[in-house]
Amino acid sequence: MSGKAIIEILGGLANVVIVLIVAPFFEGVLRKLTARIQSRQGPPLWQPYYDLLKLLGKEDIESGESPPMQRFAVYLSFAAIMTVACLVPFGSHAPANSIGDVLVLIYLLTLCGIATMLAGLAAGSTYSLIGMNREMMSLITLEPLLVVAMVIGAIHVHSFRLDQVLAGSVYAAAGFPWSGLIMLGVMLVSFQAFVQRVPFDIAEAETEIMEGPLMEYSGPKLALFKYVQMAKLVIYSALFVALFIPWGHTGLYPLDVLIHLAKCLVMVLGVTWVAATHARYRMDQAIRFYALLLGISVIALGMAVYGY
Repeated sequence: MSGKAIIEILGGLANVVIVLIVAPFFEGVLRKLTARIQSRQGPPLWQPYYDLLKLLGKEDIESGESPPMQRFAVYLSFAAIMTVACLVPFGSHAPANSIGDVLVLIYLLTLCGIATMLAGLAAGSTYSLIGMNREMMSLITLEPLLVVAMVIGAIHVHSFRLDQVLAGSVYAAAGFPWSGLIMLGVMLVSFQAFVQRVPFDIAEAETEIMEGPLMEYSGPKLALFKYVQMAKLVIYSALFVALFIPWGHTGLYPLDVLIHLAKCLVMVLGVTWVAATHARYRMDQAIRFYALLLGISVIALGMAVYGY
């Protein structure tokens, strides 16, 4: 095995460890700040770690219509998001750059949503099927926004390589980067939906359909799905930073990791403020909102093709 391959493996493992450790902490920050904004005391910052450990220690009860599919869905979702962690830069270039490109990254992110839909379908209850339908509609209308953002970056740098696209490539236009600035605005206003937080937590919607696709899950499998949701907050934040706020590298890996995570934490604080001050949208309202953003994204894509 070559030295480069060993470095990529170690870098990927480092990213996975970072996501596994930081994801519950970011969730704790989100819960605590939400409580403060709403004039409540809130849980301790470490509560998500305790919640995950408690669920992992519970009995694994399978009450859905297809237990094998339920098991497959949760393992598929967790494996996909951990693989994505190996492809996303955290203070350095994407570790697994030689084994995947932007297209692989998009496929894996989509696979996470598909796994959630499989979970709802396997559960078979009315609530889980409603949640699955909502997840499907969100996936079809929301994921193209991220695809367009990455394709715009790929057009500017003439490459699908992760180390080139996930390095502020949206601003690498020949002229003034209008397409990159437009996509910055689009991704900012849609970021809440990507991480499935209020007002766009429509598929989960605890007060309406009680966890949606995860209605029939409990114990360790529910813990893994919760972990995936927490990890998405970190990974989508890291993707946003890499695409739109890539500056500030020092060349020192530990310091660059801390700087990157600090930027991600700012994203989490923004998500928290929006979630704590807005009511949930209806599904039809969300779809119209996504459609509007998709139309704007297509305009930005056309501008990128012409060098803007």
